[in-house]
Amino acid sequence: YSMQYLKFSLLFAVIFASATAHPDEVTDLPGLNFTINYKHYSGYLNATSGRHLHYWFVESQNSPSTDPLLLWLNGGPGCSSLDGFLSELGPLHVQDDGKTLYDNPYSWNKIANVLFLEAPAGVGFSYADNKKYDTDDDTTSYDNYVALQNFFEKFPQFKSNDFYITGESYGGIYIPTLSVRVLTGPAKINFKGFAIGNGYLNVQNLTNSIVFFAYNHGLVGTEVWSNLETYCCGGVASINTCNFYDNLSSKCQAAVNDVSMIVGNSGLNVYNLYADCAHSESAGSGASRYSVDKRNLQRLLSKSIDAIQDDPPCTDSSNLRKFLNQPSVRKALHIPTFVQDWDICSLDVEIGYQRIYNTMVPQMLKLIGSGKLRGLIYNGDVDMACNFLGDEWFANELGLKVSKNYTPWKYNDQIAGFVKYYKNLSYLTIKGSGHMVPQDKPGPAFHMISNFLSNKPF
Repeated sequence: YSMQYLKFSLLFAVIFASATAHPDEVTDLPGLNFTINYKHYSGYLNATSGRHLHYWFVESQNSPSTDPLLLWLNGGPGCSSLDGFLSELGPLHVQDDGKTLYDNPYSWNKIANVLFLEAPAGVGFSYADNKKYDTDDDTTSYDNYVALQNFFEKFPQFKSNDFYITGESYGGIYIPTLSVRVLTGPAKINFKGFAIGNGYLNVQNLTNSIVFFAYNHGLVGTEVWSNLETYCCGGVASINTCNFYDNLSSKCQAAVNDVSMIVGNSGLNVYNLYADCAHSESAGSGASRYSVDKRNLQRLLSKSIDAIQDDPPCTDSSNLRKFLNQPSVRKALHIPTFVQDWDICSLDVEIGYQRIYNTMVPQMLKLIGSGKLRGLIYNGDVDMACNFLGDEWFANELGLKVSKNYTPWKYNDQIAGFVKYYKNLSYLTIKGSGHMVPQDKPGPAFHMISNFLSNKPF
């Protein structure tokens, strides 16, 4: 009798489980022609004021119930975190044909559950009922905080997992502002730390440092450098003497403009100095990731931003656009038909976005000062959109106690970059990587995030 009873109860359990599969689970994704050993989910998290943020959540390939949970945010402002999923750190990447998926052997979900969130509303498949997409740093961080709470309502089993906030680029603003809300807000979240890749952490630092970067990488001749030294640095170039950021001298401004033209407008790849400039076949209707960051760069160097939109982008995301806009893929990801076409960046969001913060020093000091969190600031060292030098200056200006000075770290017995350890914060470079570290250097990036999550030296 007991055997029969057991069989029945097992059968019942199986039927019951299948009947109550998570409504957001993705079960049949077009282009996925191989078996995967993890569950993934796509749907919407509610933010404030009728705003709905699209998420794509992948469980860990290792141990979902005990592995950490990572939130990933791409930057912009106005660019999609599905770029992070499908061309950087996610488990499924898109072939050039825009139809077929392939396995990413360095996916971060080999060791963690990863939540990719498209924010703010208007980005990617995220939308607002009223279609108004003007926002700012504070509204965005609050919406992300509310959406995160909605995630834990949908997936209560992940509430106890260690939680980390990660991302890149304008994530340098998104991550610290959201982190402060998670740290100090009412929601009970098991928050352990954050990792910021090539972050937009301090506008003045990034502006002043890109000029040094350009000269020391052979992009600026001695004549221009001599003008910079004379008119912007009082005759001697150093961190403390040069002001390329808001210098009132017209001769200094002219010299900075020369640098700006070389870095941002001469045909160099602003994301990776040593990579070719990929020309996208179809730029789509939205802003390219390149043009958004190029405007960031122009804004850094306080130049006009006319006609930048039409420049050929240096990154080609036409494969992602093609893949995600197939009706069958949208259906598999539970995207309603009334939602806009997917694009890598949203021009509406970017144009209507109010930047509130020029530096994240106060936020960072609050986070590290709590004693509850560990932080990582990492930079591909040939990125010019958010260069390594400016972020190193940022780490230094926090005034934290240094526990280990600038030292090489290795991947596969080769030097993969350099790292400096402070109390509860590491600043790390990835040698030869541009702006999108998990894309440019997937192996070293995976080594870096693994060691960070397990709190091991790099």
